[in-house]
Amino acid sequence: MAVIINGDTGIDKITDGSVVADDLSSTLDLSSKTITLATDAAVVSKLSTASGSAPSYSARAWVNFNGVGTVAIRGSGNVSSITDNGVGDYTVNFTTAMPDANYVYNINGDRGSSVTVRYNTTSAVVSSSLRFQTRENQTPATDDEEFIRVAIFR
Repeated sequence: MAVIINGDTGIDKITDGSVVADDLSSTLDLSSKTITLATDAAVVSKLSTASGSAPSYSARAWVNFNGVGTVAIRGSGNVSSITDNGVGDYTVNFTTAMPDANYVYNINGDRGSSVTVRYNTTSAVVSSSLRFQTRENQTPATDDEEFIRVAIFR
């Protein structure tokens, strides 16, 4: 990648590897400059941690929340809120909707013990949210879970 700085005297180019962090001043004033980062489309389409030739896709939304009592989000990305629809029945609401309802979701959770939880969606999958229920394997009844983690891929 090359960095192009358009200053008062024209265009200066800094090519790959020609500037190291030690060469830059902490008082560098670029307020009157236009900076353009030239990119290679093939490089941009890959994640920096990817290896091999298969494409990589990052999560479009994720959330870790407490589903017991008043639901509380511990951490999230592209999730605006969680709706508690009743015992063991939750809706994850996306900040920015998916392009369509053809996404993949992964849900896991527990109560902080070795209890295995199963999940099922309770309504049609829509682009703006995902509704699901949590249940113990041993019983058919819905049940609140302390640790619920959801990841959305599209």
